[in-house]
Amino acid sequence: MKFLQPFQSQILSIVRIATAYAFLLHGTAKFFEFPVSMTDGNGSVPLFSLFGAAGILEIVGGILLILGLFTRPTAFILSGQMAVAYFMMHFSLFPFTNGGESAMLFSFIFLYLAAAGGGAWSLDKVLAKK
Repeated sequence: MKFLQPFQSQILSIVRIATAYAFLLHGTAKFFEFPVSMTDGNGSVPLFSLFGAAGILEIVGGILLILGLFTRPTAFILSGQMAVAYFMMHFSLFPFTNGGESAMLFSFIFLYLAAAGGGAWSLDKVLAKK
């Protein structure tokens, strides 16, 4: 699709922002029960737990990626987080059967962002010009 080639950097930014927004919501669900509760209405996950650490990474990492700030190192860390989540919680031959497809997709999208950068609409790009 050659007609999309001139927009590669903008499309990369859209993918980054949309993925980061979805990822951020996983963190807010863990701590603020928004937009849904991940604890069946029992309050936030314990801060000093694996779920708490994941929630912090999801919120902080999601915000950084939405802004396109420190995109490559943030995406690399989040890719690793999602790989660990997949192998600890969701590993199976068919990840769809146990909810592992989102961890797998997040991991590979973040790995791609770590390699490709934040795209045209990122603070990384603005700061690189200075």
